[in-house]
Amino acid sequence: MQQRDKLFINGTWVAPHGTGAIDVIHSATEDVMGRIPEGDARDAENAIAAARAAFDGWSSTPPSVRAGYIRKIAEGLKARTEELAQMIAGEVGMPIKLARAIQVGGPVYNWGQAAAMLEQFEFEEQVGNSLVVREPVGVVAAITPWNYPLNQITLKVAPALAAGCTVVLKPSEVAPLNAFVLAEVIEAAGLPPGVFNLVTGYGPVVGEVLASHPEVDMVSFTGSTRAGKRVSELAAQSVKRVALELGGKSASVVLDDADLPAAVKGTISACFLNSGQTCSAHTRMLVPRSRYDEVKAIAAKVVEGFTVGDPLVDSTKLGPLISAVQKERVTGYIRRGLEEGAELVAGGPDTPVGLDRGFFVKPTVLGNVDPRATVAQEEIFGPVLSVICYDDEDEAIRIANDSIYGLGGGVWSGDESRAIRVARRIRTGQVDINGGPFNMNAPFGGYKQSGNGREGGKFGLEEFLEYKSLQLKKPA
Repeated sequence: MQQRDKLFINGTWVAPHGTGAIDVIHSATEDVMGRIPEGDARDAENAIAAARAAFDGWSSTPPSVRAGYIRKIAEGLKARTEELAQMIAGEVGMPIKLARAIQVGGPVYNWGQAAAMLEQFEFEEQVGNSLVVREPVGVVAAITPWNYPLNQITLKVAPALAAGCTVVLKPSEVAPLNAFVLAEVIEAAGLPPGVFNLVTGYGPVVGEVLASHPEVDMVSFTGSTRAGKRVSELAAQSVKRVALELGGKSASVVLDDADLPAAVKGTISACFLNSGQTCSAHTRMLVPRSRYDEVKAIAAKVVEGFTVGDPLVDSTKLGPLISAVQKERVTGYIRRGLEEGAELVAGGPDTPVGLDRGFFVKPTVLGNVDPRATVAQEEIFGPVLSVICYDDEDEAIRIANDSIYGLGGGVWSGDESRAIRVARRIRTGQVDINGGPFNMNAPFGGYKQSGNGREGGKFGLEEFLEYKSLQLKKPA
């Protein structure tokens, strides 16, 4: 078991003022795999003060020097890949092969990209008689979720540091151990004191201080839409910048000329990744009514290939959910879907055979789902796909857009130009065309109640910068 009893504030590991501790539960065994400090308001305030004191020095550090520190962090994380992969597979439940590639490989890549961007990003440009400069927004509070813990931390902390901001990080208390490894790597990289600070604890205590404190210039939050609304309310009192990456109910639109086996397999894979614990998961598959029976048969066969089991076993395709609470939530939604008239195509609410210990749920496909049903409207955050039938292209687009969310989605068609035309009509931040792969340098974020702001590539860096115009008497 990993015992952590200190917070990382102002470049040193310090005892917290909060006296409590939080257990970290292994998703597959239900054993306690770690324990972290339950920080309090004073700990958060101390971290903010350290970040504020460090800001002037860090913001005036040349970009090339900042890039050097960030590259060291990327190298430090890469050196601890296996340790981090095993840790996150236990915390979150993602199968180990995917954990290595996604949960650790993604962060290593994104730290490296943040350094590379700094070496080519234009912080100044001439516009008429104005010199327009980009400056760091200031002290950033990063509040991150548990589903892709290290990567969601990286997508905030790396570009914020690259921009010249200082940071206070509050990771999810459900999957926090990887954040301590990051802090150790940052310490080893020699980042100046106060530039990065780690405070663990609960959202209603630490998170509320970070979101409301007048010395915090920006809050970057990823999590539930409900919590995001609360962050926005608190941040509004001091008119700080807010970036939100929230929930999703993404639609995969399978058009009548699509390669049906590829579309169904691709959609199920996009739904079940990380046991469905992905905000942009394609959890609604919209199919032509005339092809429903074919879709059903293909889906049932595809789901058979998703072997459920121990995430540390290489052959496992689908690991557990993160917690008992999440398991109860997901199985409750499956029952609700069946009560509201959905057809059970695969899976169901019962615990998988032989997996009574751990937070395992059967990969489930619900067929003939009404577009207004609960399972078609609310984010489930588990391996549950709703198949919805439509009669024509316009109806498919209308159903896809009938959501409070707008984060991800897909369109499948034998004609790429048709797929792009349909994708342009879907109100969402990303649309995969015929299973196009995820691009970590493209902007990631949502429309509507999926949030505001973007992460990834230069778009993520720009979130942490302010414009300043210097009006010159004549053009330079």
